[in-house]
Amino acid sequence: MNFDDPQFYFNKQLSWLKFNIRVLEEANSDEEETPLLEKLKYLAITATNLDEFFMVRVSRIKDDIESGFNEADKSGYRPKELFNEISKTIHKIYNNQYKYFNKTIKKLETEKVYFKKYNELKNKEKEYAKKYFNEIILPVLTPVAIDPSHPFPLISNKSLNLGILLQKNEDENVFSNIKEKQIFSVVEVPSNLQRFIKLPSSGKKNVFIYLEDIIKANLDQLFSGNQIVAVDTFRITRNAEVILDEESKNLLSEMKRYVKRRRWGFVVRLEINSNYNNYILNFLKDKLNLEQDDIYKVNGPVNPGSFMDFASKLDNHEHLKFKKIIPQPNPKIYNADDIFELLKEEDVILHHPFESFDPVIEIVKKAAVDSKVLAIKQSLYRVSGNSPLIKHLTTAAENGKQVTVLVELKARFDEEQNIAWAKKLEEAGCHVIYGIKGLKVHAKALLIVRAEKEGIKRYVHMSSGNYNDKTAELYTDMALMTSKDNFASDIAGLFNLLTGYSKPPEWKLLSVAPLDLRDDFLKLIEGEINNAKNSLEAKIIAKMNSLVDSKIIKKLYQASQAGVKIELIVRGICCLVPGIKGVSENITVRSIIGKLLEHSRIFYFYNNNQPLVFLSSADWRPRNLDRRVEISFPIEDPEKKEKVINVLKTVLNDSQKAHLLQSNGEYKKIDDGNNYESQLELFEMAKTSFQKEVLNKQFKVPQDYIF
Repeated sequence: MNFDDPQFYFNKQLSWLKFNIRVLEEANSDEEETPLLEKLKYLAITATNLDEFFMVRVSRIKDDIESGFNEADKSGYRPKELFNEISKTIHKIYNNQYKYFNKTIKKLETEKVYFKKYNELKNKEKEYAKKYFNEIILPVLTPVAIDPSHPFPLISNKSLNLGILLQKNEDENVFSNIKEKQIFSVVEVPSNLQRFIKLPSSGKKNVFIYLEDIIKANLDQLFSGNQIVAVDTFRITRNAEVILDEESKNLLSEMKRYVKRRRWGFVVRLEINSNYNNYILNFLKDKLNLEQDDIYKVNGPVNPGSFMDFASKLDNHEHLKFKKIIPQPNPKIYNADDIFELLKEEDVILHHPFESFDPVIEIVKKAAVDSKVLAIKQSLYRVSGNSPLIKHLTTAAENGKQVTVLVELKARFDEEQNIAWAKKLEEAGCHVIYGIKGLKVHAKALLIVRAEKEGIKRYVHMSSGNYNDKTAELYTDMALMTSKDNFASDIAGLFNLLTGYSKPPEWKLLSVAPLDLRDDFLKLIEGEINNAKNSLEAKIIAKMNSLVDSKIIKKLYQASQAGVKIELIVRGICCLVPGIKGVSENITVRSIIGKLLEHSRIFYFYNNNQPLVFLSSADWRPRNLDRRVEISFPIEDPEKKEKVINVLKTVLNDSQKAHLLQSNGEYKKIDDGNNYESQLELFEMAKTSFQKEVLNKQFKVPQDYIF
């Protein structure tokens, strides 16, 4: 059978849009399931997801069309056909997005949260808005007129702007040298001011007005002597896929130039209010070199992505938010006097955010001041804005430890922050490596080298997720902490490979991309195929963010044909087509869209009732397997292995937030009436585990712990 036939593949871009639609639909669910302020957050997530989609994915397709590239992809789409399908899909998304948005804003009024237009303000509110404009907003504004002496300005990517059509007043000596009677002007809405201005109100009301509405109402102060004919709010999105010169002798300097160049890429999208002025729209369309399909007319505020943190502006509205999932202490670590002594005795599995990320921070903090610690090595891909790990690594270097940090400068949209962290680490005396030419280092690994009585001992942490204390509260990830020699030897070899370009060692336990990770996964799948052919039970469970790699997809089809039962948990893109008779009828694909972002990569192979379980930093995508440094590592201890398997079982039982992929590419939400939500169940499991240990061992509970 020819598995290269397009019928066996979903298009990855359209599959990603299906994922974003699943996120969007959370904003349309019952309020009991998704409270109002969480609906706004889902709408904001959908919007910011689309921003990146346009900057990266749509930009690539437009580049292909412009260059004349016309080859079909795996799914059979040619660039122009794909662009048309994407445009049609996203316009539908916009319609639903604003329908759900306006419905949510209206329902918020029942909770005494209001958004008013300027002409709806009462006198006291209008006085406040006027004063706020004069004292706070006006000094920041810069009107830019467009005429023969003022060319069209370079409008910043994703900035909010007002397009203003002016009529010259013949009686006034303004623009006297300009013959045109109508003049176009642009005013950028300041991004460093709050967009939601809270107005004084009586009682428990929360009354807001948009920053741009205050500016619109007071534009006469910027354009005195001219008649304001029309004002529209608009926003552009630019191509962010500019070329990085990895041949540069100074990668750090080149990254700085790369980030600056990205701000001025060609425009790929224009968003504008739906009641636009035709002259303004056509003027923008012409100056920005856009087609009709690039224009998105919105029935509400441009850029709902700014509502991401709106909930923080309200007091006493906790009932409109999800109940918090509070990370639990890991009982093994919490009850240990010394984490190094604990890891000498046994491995520890951490499951975030159900279990706290604190042990990861604490082991680096402890190592930084431990006189026995000689060296710390760590890879950093995305860290938080005020990362405690950076602080502890700098302390370690200042205390004379040998600290090596591999900072991936090419982590998309985190480049500037990573550049800043790299400079800070270098200034503290850390040895900083700026990634690898041609590859992104996406592996998550930490190595601590300690001089002990018995000799040198090495401690390792490996994870499916980033060393980011903020996202560790929002993303589901799993990690292994160990002092086993084989793991330590492999991780030490990995760092030597990355920092010194040494020859790859013979890995004892790790699989490493782009060296052997795909091949090892293919061998594991082949093992299940052989078992099935020998009439043995055969099963694969794989959890990841995306499934795109055609070599793995083909092998999964072969496994399904051989009778292997395959259960895939794929949050986002899935190019594999399940349920094809004679090909993939033994494969199911489900996606979990819950309160937390599913991010863990877990792989299970039944192996004739001797299960093999792996955690990994990699998805099954060509970019992970060919163009990134990734790791996969086995969970060997039976007790720890069972913990990971229970996570998979719990997720597979989800009947509240799971969507099953159909053979036609649509997703069907599972609804069997059981209301079993895997993320809440995993939290309860972590809580029960800790509390059981408290009662059995009678150790001291954290002061702020909530039973």
